[in-house]
Amino acid sequence: MMARTRGVAAALAVVRGAVNSRRAAGSSAVAGAGGTAGPGRVPTAVAWGLLGAWAVHDAEELVTMARWTRAARPRLAERFPGVPWERLEVSQAHVNVAIGLMGGVVAVAAAAGARTGGRSPVFQAALAGFGAHGVVHLAQAALVRGYTPGVVTAPVVVIPYAVWAWRRLRRAGVPVHTGRSGPVALPLVLAGVHALAHALVRRRPTTSPHALVRRRGQRS
Repeated sequence: MMARTRGVAAALAVVRGAVNSRRAAGSSAVAGAGGTAGPGRVPTAVAWGLLGAWAVHDAEELVTMARWTRAARPRLAERFPGVPWERLEVSQAHVNVAIGLMGGVVAVAAAAGARTGGRSPVFQAALAGFGAHGVVHLAQAALVRGYTPGVVTAPVVVIPYAVWAWRRLRRAGVPVHTGRSGPVALPLVLAGVHALAHALVRRRPTTSPHALVRRRGQRS
C-alpha cells in the first residue's frame, strides 16, 4: 500500500511538472507574438524610434533654419560681434542636403539598434548624442533669448524619446554604455555633414534670385 501511494505521488509530480512547462512555454510564445520585451530584449520600436524622433525634429529645422539664419544674423552680430555669423548663414539648398545626409547616418544607427536589440555601440552613441543635442537646443535658445531652429521639438520629442529609450534598455537588462562617445562624436558628425553639404551645393548650378544678385555684385 505504501509503495502504491508513493507511485501515485510521483506520477502526479511528473504531470504537474509537464503542465507548468507547457504554461511557461505558452506565456513565452504569447509575449513574443505581442512584441513585449523580455529580459535582455527590447522592441524594435525603441531603435526605430530614433529615426522617427529625428525626422520630426529635423522637419522643424528644415522649414526654419535657412530663413532664421538670414533674419537673426544682424541681431546676433550686434550681440556677439566676435562670431563670424556670415559663415553660419546657410541656404535652403544647403539645409536640404545636410538633413538628407544626416538622415542616412541616423537610419544606419537605428538599423544597428534594431538588429542588436539596442546593444549596438553605434546606436547607443547616436542615442546619447541625440539626447544631448536636444539639451543644446534649449541652451542655444536661452543664450539668444529667443527662438532657434529645433527648440520647439527638442523638449517635446527629442529629450522625452531619449529618456524613454534609455529606460527601456535598462529595464530589459541591456548593457548600457553611457560614455562620452555620443555627445563628443555628434559635433564632429554634424561638422562633416555640413562640410559635405557645402561642397555638394557649391557644385550645383543655381539661378536663384539671391545667387544672381551675388554674382552681379562680384562682377561689379
